[in-house]
Amino acid sequence: MNAATVVALLHLCFTARAALSREDSSQTTLRAKPGDTVHLQCCPPGVTPLSSTWTKNGAEITFPGLSRLSLFAEGTLEISQVTPEDAGIYLCNCTLPRESSQAQVLLQVESVPATHPDCSLVPFSDPAQAVFNCSWFGALPLPTLSWSRTGSAQVTANVTDSLLLTLNASQLSDGETATCTARHDLIQPGERRSCSLTLRLPYPQGEPLAATLEGLSISLTCIETASFPAADTTWRRGLQQELIRPGSKYVLSGTGPGFQLTILNVSKEDEGVYFCRSENLLGVRELEVSLTVKAANSAYTGAIIGVFVAVLILGSVGIVAKMVYFNRHRICLDGGFTQMEENGGDVLSLVESDDEQFFQDAVPQLPPMSSDRLTTLVQIHRIPSTDQDDVEKNDATTQPPEDTQEDTEEAEDLVVF
Repeated sequence: MNAATVVALLHLCFTARAALSREDSSQTTLRAKPGDTVHLQCCPPGVTPLSSTWTKNGAEITFPGLSRLSLFAEGTLEISQVTPEDAGIYLCNCTLPRESSQAQVLLQVESVPATHPDCSLVPFSDPAQAVFNCSWFGALPLPTLSWSRTGSAQVTANVTDSLLLTLNASQLSDGETATCTARHDLIQPGERRSCSLTLRLPYPQGEPLAATLEGLSISLTCIETASFPAADTTWRRGLQQELIRPGSKYVLSGTGPGFQLTILNVSKEDEGVYFCRSENLLGVRELEVSLTVKAANSAYTGAIIGVFVAVLILGSVGIVAKMVYFNRHRICLDGGFTQMEENGGDVLSLVESDDEQFFQDAVPQLPPMSSDRLTTLVQIHRIPSTDQDDVEKNDATTQPPEDTQEDTEEAEDLVVF
């Protein structure tokens, strides 16, 4: 191998290494607003490449493609009327006669989410503190988030997409509202993007009285839906509020909003007061449930008493109905029970025509009536019912006719139909 050949090989080696060294990748960041026109440069300035290709987020861009995309001879990519969907990572491969290069461009398009910020309460190990979080992801550039509270002039603000607010429980009150507001240049004037959290004390609800029989099982239930943040609800027993734990005697079920305590094989010792206790950052509230345990035979006693009372009522109704039925003629003729004793001796007599002469001789006559209308006359007279009445009648016959006539006229009643 002569010297010329060695020199040629060395030159070729150095040329190849130089070409490889220029095949690097540099990333630039480009930010645009919706509606702008942007140019993404691929090859070095002043050089006409043999070819250039573009990819977006790993997918190759074909030309002609979208009408808003154009590829120039020097490899530059033009995007007109930029939209938030155009944001992403663009990678260009530029092929030159003796070398190749890559260019990587991160295109960011200013935008704001169409939704409102998200407000939430962050679980915290210290029960005496409350941590509120406000997040609004997807806004470019970053928004300005701020926390405010009703009844307080203090405002916490920062340029971020997630903002925390920490407060002591002593600073909170029932019904207080914490509001997070987002501000951004792309938000239209008069448009408001915000979220809020309203704090509420717990309020357990349920039946305050319960009763059961010995040997049975009973379930006590309370419902708690009003609290925010969510309350920790437990069951307790007695005035000392001893915490009830699940076991062979008690079964606890429900994780909200309903909480149930089941007492198995109830005995007289289980009688007493039970508490459904709900607690959150704002305070504690309780539902008091009074449990009464009755002996098993007490149920039969109550049934017997009920049957006896029902029979007594039905018997009384039957007796009254029977009395009314057997005295229905007196009620109809005398005007009711009140007149039965007073006018018990009055008799209404209807006679046949054959006995009319005999009845007229025995009973004083009514004076004749002159009228064009058809008139029915009914004579009501009193018939003696005792021996004393017979004696009085005999005395009356011995009196002068004038007195007898006057008494007869007084006893007569005229009924005209």
